[in-house]
Amino acid sequence: MSSIHETTLQVKADSFSMAALPGDIRNKALQAIIDNLQSHRAAIFAENAEDLKRGEEAGLPQPIMKRLKFDEAKLADVCAGMEGLQSLPDPLFRTLLSRQLDEGLILKQVTCPIGVIGVIFESRPDALVQIAALCLKSGNCAILKGGSEAAHTNRILFDLIHEAGVSAGIPSGFLTLIENRADIDELLKCDDAIDLLIPRGSNAFVQYIMNNSKIPVMGHADGVCHIYVDKDADLDLALPVVLDAKTQYVAACNTVETLLVHQAVAPTFLPKLSAACCDAHVKLVGCPRSMEYIQGEPCTDADYRTEYLDYILTVRIVDDLDEAIAHINRYGSHHTDAILTESEEAAQRFMLLVDSAGVYQNCSTRFADGFRYGFGAEVGISTGKLHARGPVGLDGLVTYKYKLFGHGQIVGDYAEGRSSFHFKDL
Repeated sequence: MSSIHETTLQVKADSFSMAALPGDIRNKALQAIIDNLQSHRAAIFAENAEDLKRGEEAGLPQPIMKRLKFDEAKLADVCAGMEGLQSLPDPLFRTLLSRQLDEGLILKQVTCPIGVIGVIFESRPDALVQIAALCLKSGNCAILKGGSEAAHTNRILFDLIHEAGVSAGIPSGFLTLIENRADIDELLKCDDAIDLLIPRGSNAFVQYIMNNSKIPVMGHADGVCHIYVDKDADLDLALPVVLDAKTQYVAACNTVETLLVHQAVAPTFLPKLSAACCDAHVKLVGCPRSMEYIQGEPCTDADYRTEYLDYILTVRIVDDLDEAIAHINRYGSHHTDAILTESEEAAQRFMLLVDSAGVYQNCSTRFADGFRYGFGAEVGISTGKLHARGPVGLDGLVTYKYKLFGHGQIVGDYAEGRSSFHFKDL
């Protein structure tokens, strides 16, 4: 048995104690973590500076460096997220259904943790804090594997979080950090101990995880998000929304990558967009029709499928709403897509037919985030349709069990007609 397998089995054993902890203990631990991170901020920033230095020397792209940076602003954000989690209702022990099957035979459906969640994430140290906090609040144990480029920051954050959690009465196995990339393949084999995997990384990496493990996987591979500027759009509103969706945080999975523009407004809107993108240092790549109005380069079919995570925006002119919807459903990643329009009919049709986890009207795709949804934080965005979809917060990290309370009833009596069911919701 490998050391990784032994570790996961110990975490699994601790998960049962974790699942029984009352909400006040979990909230106390969250506060202890906030206090520990804030009191050791200088040490955290020093370790992050070491990672940033190594990243510069390795020539990491600027979007990756931006994700890697953990400063006062990101510390404040993760602490605010944990404070928000403390104020949210306990997701555990909630009765979703209470039904009498027969007199003295009561069925209850009650929420409970998933158990052990393995999260493999990219170069974002703040993700480590968010994931640890969400798993703690929802009563789950977490096994974390972060990117090697954030090794120093991840280690100190893990140490501080683990120390604070254990001191508040949380089982030691509530959080485990795996630092060797070679251990990922061993982790994928631990289907007897890990209940769910959440990978956060490139399309190829997520596909590798899905194809090499029996453990259920939740998440998304790409964030190819779209904005469609309709013929009835308020163009003064549209321009700042598109710029925010592209430039507010260019390395995020909810950043817009393709802009679709109705032919009727293209001659007016696209020259303004082109000038604004030039000022914002955003490179445009466009379809042949759009090249009449923008300064940029011709796009290829591959551009429509590309998550740039960079200051690049694909532009395409479409004939109508239905062509925009068809484009999104063909090329998109089912993440988040928006329509800019003053027509309620067009907005409703767009939201009905676009097959994405998030569909918006007249606002930036950057709102696709657990913290901005009031979930406290998120472990990631799920583009699947089973169990959880969109930003996965507390509700996406719990499942349920059925509890049946009887007084000696046996199925034979019901099968042979001596007893009968009398269903009544309580």
